[in-house]
Amino acid sequence: MSGKVVQNVFVAQGYQQNRQSETQYRRDCSAPYMRKLLPLQGGKLAWTGISSMQMRNLPKYQSGFVNRGTVYCNAASSTTAVPALDKVDFLKLQNGSDIRGVAIGGVEGEPVSLTEPVTEAIAAAFAAWLLEKKKADAPKRFKISIGHDSRVSAQMLQDAVSRGITGAGLDVVQYGLASTPAMFNSTLTEGDAFFCPVDGAIMITASHLPYNRNGLKFFTNAGGLGKPDIKDILERAADIYKQFMVEGLTNLEKQTSTSIKRVDYMSVYTSDLVKAVRRAAGDIEKPLEGFHIVVDAGNGAGGFFAAKVLEPLGAKTSGSQFLEPDGMFPNHIPNPEDKTAMKAIIQAVLDNKADLGIIFDTDVDRSAAVDSTGHELNRNRLIALMSAIVLEEHPGTTIVTDSVTSDGLTTFIEKKLGGKHHRFKRGYKNVIDEAIRLNSIGEESHLAIETSGHGALKENHWLDDGAYLMVKLLNKLASARAAGRGGGSKVLTDLVDGLEEPGFAVELRLKIDQNHSDLKGGSFRDYGEAVLKHLENRVDSDPKLQKAPVNYEGVRVSGSGGWFLLRLSLHDPVLPLNIEAPSREDAVKLGLAVAAATKEFPALDTSALDKFVQAF
Repeated sequence: MSGKVVQNVFVAQGYQQNRQSETQYRRDCSAPYMRKLLPLQGGKLAWTGISSMQMRNLPKYQSGFVNRGTVYCNAASSTTAVPALDKVDFLKLQNGSDIRGVAIGGVEGEPVSLTEPVTEAIAAAFAAWLLEKKKADAPKRFKISIGHDSRVSAQMLQDAVSRGITGAGLDVVQYGLASTPAMFNSTLTEGDAFFCPVDGAIMITASHLPYNRNGLKFFTNAGGLGKPDIKDILERAADIYKQFMVEGLTNLEKQTSTSIKRVDYMSVYTSDLVKAVRRAAGDIEKPLEGFHIVVDAGNGAGGFFAAKVLEPLGAKTSGSQFLEPDGMFPNHIPNPEDKTAMKAIIQAVLDNKADLGIIFDTDVDRSAAVDSTGHELNRNRLIALMSAIVLEEHPGTTIVTDSVTSDGLTTFIEKKLGGKHHRFKRGYKNVIDEAIRLNSIGEESHLAIETSGHGALKENHWLDDGAYLMVKLLNKLASARAAGRGGGSKVLTDLVDGLEEPGFAVELRLKIDQNHSDLKGGSFRDYGEAVLKHLENRVDSDPKLQKAPVNYEGVRVSGSGGWFLLRLSLHDPVLPLNIEAPSREDAVKLGLAVAAATKEFPALDTSALDKFVQAF
């Protein structure tokens, strides 16, 4: 713990635990979280949680409850001064509806921000938030499940999260290596054998980010938490962190008993996926028999899909690659949007003469596919394919996507498939929440999907589940085979026949220098909005350009046979620019229109755009 000694006994804010009556809760807004040092025993600090420090007498995890006795670590003696914890700006850890930070040192210019004490405070804050939201009126102890992807910091952070939760008086169910969708599922599954449903779930992941990063995602049975919830939790965590008493060791007597369970929940989750494919094929035991399907997990958490889903369904999976979890990601970034990753799965399909290739991101909430010819089924193509499948099942339904989808996709959904395309904002949570909102006002929507590979279906509780998306593709293969229609993955590629795709597409990133004097002390967000407003005014005066009649994010404009979208990043001081056109020449014409408007903003780094338009 970077030389710092921290112990882990909490009394949660607004929550006092009474050992004689586990269900007696009391909210007191002014009561701080308190953290108390444990007594010295034999010159060592008594420790009642898991630590990354060297320990002895630590009982092994078992299935079922485990009362964890006193554990000792070789810490400081009573005469050793304990350094204070570093100050932390917790709100900087917010990444939309997730928490992200640097968990491992060693990368220059990237100091560790998601330390064990910080993580522990965040976990305790989530526990308090959960107790408050659920009112703690049930005659039971609350349970929170914890899972993680393959990152090298996963175990360390799982231990810290466990300490924070148990210290707040809640029980922990550890799943170990898991997927993000499985964690949400654990709040819905009914089954005492697996201690389900849990009251809340935490996934430790940073998606496709580099090995030194990590983060947290939170779920209840209502779905993933939103931005306001994350901000609330981080503010609570900051208060908890301030109360950590690390000035020195005291002789205060305190004993705690923690309840931690370890469960193989992934077997439950994968069994449900298998059952879904069998149902689609008329309850055939091995509906994928004869299919050769390869999986690329990128050394993330998705390696289970080959052996636990495809093989029980009868598929041949030889040639699957990078299934072993390795948090250094030695082969390629686990990211269906990454060109190197897609090239790897394409090559695996071609080398093995497979019918289909499937690729996942690190925590399996995103996915993409490749057909037998090496044709990518990702981004607009994946959205078109999923739209075709969903609109067969729900004719006329609305498909909600993010803002950077193509005009050709709109034509495909509305003219060929007979659906409605509702292009919304970037951010998977934005897209999902918009689909839920549309349903609430009477507009039927069954699919919310981003070009990034995040896709959620109404039938699957609006969970963005990369594995479930691939199951929908497998359902088509299986049902076609059961109906006597062969053709392998051609069944899928035929569904996107007629999708118009641009001859040229590019994304450029225009960065805002937050230290530039032109900001005049304002925020990068204000500056970015000023850029967008100026561009909008320029477009209004140009007869060759036309603003999109309905648009929810940035400035989207048609012209030269294509379109561009300039928008402000959700989290960073960046204005991403997407351009699609029939040719590079046409794309440059659109780029020049943006360049003419942005040149008046000296704090905006337009070098990428300048290089693009000048290179033609």
